[in-house]
Amino acid sequence: MSLDPALRARIDALLAANPVVLFLKGTPDAPQCGFSAKTAAAMDATGADYAHVNVLADPEIREGIKAYGDWPTIPQLYIRGELVGGCDIVTQMAASGELHAALGVAAPDRTPPQITITPAAAEMLKSALSNAGEGYALQVEVDKGYNARLQLAPVDDSAIASESAGIRAQFDLVSAQRARGMTIDWADDARGKGLVIDNPNAPPKVQALTPAQVRERVQAGTLVLVDVRPSEERALAEAPVAYRHFDDGVEEIEALPKDTALAFLCQSGARSGQAAEHFRALGFKALYNVAGGMVAWADLDPAVARY
Repeated sequence: MSLDPALRARIDALLAANPVVLFLKGTPDAPQCGFSAKTAAAMDATGADYAHVNVLADPEIREGIKAYGDWPTIPQLYIRGELVGGCDIVTQMAASGELHAALGVAAPDRTPPQITITPAAAEMLKSALSNAGEGYALQVEVDKGYNARLQLAPVDDSAIASESAGIRAQFDLVSAQRARGMTIDWADDARGKGLVIDNPNAPPKVQALTPAQVRERVQAGTLVLVDVRPSEERALAEAPVAYRHFDDGVEEIEALPKDTALAFLCQSGARSGQAAEHFRALGFKALYNVAGGMVAWADLDPAVARY
């Protein structure tokens, strides 16, 4: 594929202006494919600053970057104008420490995380490992929202590994940092039936607040209310207190200090709950969902319209 000179110049300028650029599908906070998610997670784990380009929002760049570096897939990482590679190369470099060196940051901490597997969980896991056959271990992956995924995988001698209750647990570099102090238990009670994971590193869960509680805290200045509804929907019924919105994007609110108390509002509580979980994944520590949304607010205040 030949590359239009104007597009080549545009990519040249982008790489010249930013020492590190990741081309991916989606954004680091909301990747739109698994390979982009893994690559962004590897980059985030280094702590280095980097620019990113969402190729889904720019069809010219999406096709042009493939021709620019003669690399057929996305994501692609460039450091100081040079193509490093895609997902497999970046994650391998992250695990070995080469990525940190290339970015000029401190070498990664490969200390195996201490985790606890309870006897009940160990019994279930040992049975599964026995059924899988020789040479398998427990693979633990922890995403940026601190959601853990457990699966059986072949023993990887290059992985970061620890042992609990006679079970080998393997981690990639990012998951190892996030899993420190994790407990894996087996439940057959009110929590359900299955493996239950407690991770002390996870941000606090989103809590519910009533409209009355939100009104009191907003008026006291201890809570920021964010209405996630679009402007045309807010025009139908509006919260009778100060609030912020996403009309101009979410970046301004995402940039607030992580200890800012945020409550999210929509019509009934579903969309606002999703928004709260997004901010939880970003590391915000005091998050709330307005239970019942504007429907509940209309029950509290007759002046609030129903729609």
